[in-house]
Amino acid sequence: MALHTNVGLGDFILMEKITMEEFVKNLKLRHEARQIYTYIGDVCVSVNPYTALDIYGMDMVNQYKGREIFERPPHIFAIADAAYKSMRRNGKDTCIVISGESGSGKTEASKVIMRYIAKVTNVAQQDDIERVKDVLLQSNDILEAFGNAQTNRNDNSSRFGKYMDINFDFKGDPIGGHINNYLLEKSRVVQQQDGERNFHAFYQLLQGAPEAELKKLHLSRNLSEFNYVNQTTKGKSDPSSRRQDYTRVVAALKRLGFPQEATDSVWKVLASVLHLGNLQFEAKENEGTEIVDKKALSKLGSLLEVPSLQDLEESLTSRVIAAHGDVVRKLHNVDDARRARDAFAKALYDRLFTWIVAHVLCVDTTA
Repeated sequence: MALHTNVGLGDFILMEKITMEEFVKNLKLRHEARQIYTYIGDVCVSVNPYTALDIYGMDMVNQYKGREIFERPPHIFAIADAAYKSMRRNGKDTCIVISGESGSGKTEASKVIMRYIAKVTNVAQQDDIERVKDVLLQSNDILEAFGNAQTNRNDNSSRFGKYMDINFDFKGDPIGGHINNYLLEKSRVVQQQDGERNFHAFYQLLQGAPEAELKKLHLSRNLSEFNYVNQTTKGKSDPSSRRQDYTRVVAALKRLGFPQEATDSVWKVLASVLHLGNLQFEAKENEGTEIVDKKALSKLGSLLEVPSLQDLEESLTSRVIAAHGDVVRKLHNVDDARRARDAFAKALYDRLFTWIVAHVLCVDTTA
């Protein structure tokens, strides 16, 4: 029986003594033998190996395709196949919930499941299936760039929640997908914990974009010049790696049908957030505040296409209060102006991310 594996127990239900110590001991024993999957009934516990394992090839797919969950050793393929078979047999939606700590491998698990579904569905329509899979995986590249960041525990931690649908036709072949995002960690845009970094997209732009693009956006490759990305020196900063990441994201945007104008707007908004972080304020002699560096304000106004720099400065150094039919403009002090600047930056990034997800959902995977 598959549960009686050579190393440890393949299913925790078989444990004679159920204690946390024995539970962790069994996980550790199997992990050291590169057996990263263990069942608890029909729940699959996965331990991130932090290395590439040759357990997802076509030979493994064939071992799990059409088999019952306990016929083979524990594997995420068995969970994916069980959900797929349940959907086809019962004609009802099925759901796989992937949960865990940061760095546990949730994003990778979702990719593995998508690849498995693509490989076990109708071979005669493989081109169509590959297109759907490609769209879903390409969207992952984009969502990871704008929604993932390096934390102290994980170099590629998802800083947002997502719910992903894969839609199937009556034959059981995937024909489309849908992604809902929620709870983006907006605070990371303006401040990161010690040793952590901002969202990947900022570094991909600064260290990966061509010089001409940076010049157009009034940027430089020097991270220390931008307050929202210079808060830590730790982490991945290999320019060649960033160039590859940037190229992959640009290719994914193109593959998913983003017009060039829309792609340019994405980078302009990203650059605007960086320039916002560099705005400094000082108190006026009488009342209110003003922006110290008018040149930085001019760059921001150019990127946001705001015709009046005076209006832009007023929006950052004051707020309008409407009460009982009266409209009053209240001037900010320096601390209020900084908070307003950061709130604006967070709102800009959040709306950019939401817009990107919405555009991804408009991709026609049936064409």
